[in-house]
Amino acid sequence: MNADDAKQQKSLFRIIFIQLLILIVGTIGFIPTILFIYGIYYIFNPHLIFHWILLPVIIYFVITILLVSQYLISGLFISIFNIKYEPGTYPYELKNKNAFKWVLVCSLYTPGRKILEIFPLGFIKYTYLKLVGMKIGPNSLVGGVIKDPCVTSFGANTTMGEYAIIYAHIHNVEKGTITIKKVAIGSNCVIGAGAIIMPGVTIEDNVIVAAGALVPQDQILKKDCIYAGIPAKEIKKK
Repeated sequence: MNADDAKQQKSLFRIIFIQLLILIVGTIGFIPTILFIYGIYYIFNPHLIFHWILLPVIIYFVITILLVSQYLISGLFISIFNIKYEPGTYPYELKNKNAFKWVLVCSLYTPGRKILEIFPLGFIKYTYLKLVGMKIGPNSLVGGVIKDPCVTSFGANTTMGEYAIIYAHIHNVEKGTITIKKVAIGSNCVIGAGAIIMPGVTIEDNVIVAAGALVPQDQILKKDCIYAGIPAKEIKKK
C-alpha cells in the first residue's frame, strides 16, 4: 500500500467514524424520551377523560425532553472528550487532524444549533454553548448564530441580537484550506440584530455594533465606540 492509498484509507475510516458517532450520540439522546413515554404508558388510562385532556401537555413534554436531551448529550460528548480545534490554516482534508476535529465538532454541534434557531430555549442554549467550548461571561445574552463556539468568547453583560452571525472560519475552495481564527467580544457590548462578525475580529469593551453591520476579518473595534455600515466603521464615541 503506497502513501496515497494509506491517506485515502485513513480519510474513509474517519468518515465512517463520524457517521457512526452521530448515530450513537443521536440514539443515546432518545433514551430519556423513551423512558418518559414508557412511564406515561403505564400511567395513562384511556377511559379517563382527564388523561385525554392532558394529552397535549404530555406531547409537549415529550418534544421538550427529546430536544433538550439531544442538545445535552452531544454537548456533553464534546465537553467530556474535550474535542476542540485550534486557530490556524489547515488543508481541508479529513486526514488533517485539526480539520478532522472541526468536521467532527460541526457534525455534533450543528444539528443542535439549527434546532435552537427554531426553538431558542434561553438557558438551554447558554448551557449548550458552554458545553461545546464557548466562553461566556456573566449576564450575557447570546442571540443569533455562533458558528464556532470553541474559538469564540463573550465578556460580561454583552448582548447579541437575533439573526446576528459570528463566523470564526473561512473555506478557501481554490486552495483547499480552512482558516480558523479566534473571535473575542468584550464586556458591556451590544451586537445588533443581523450583524455579521467575521473571523479574527476583536471587539473591545463597551462597543455597539449597529444592526446589519459587517465587521471584516481581523478588525479591532476600539472600546467606547459605535460602529455601523458595510464594512463597519466608527460613527461616533459613546
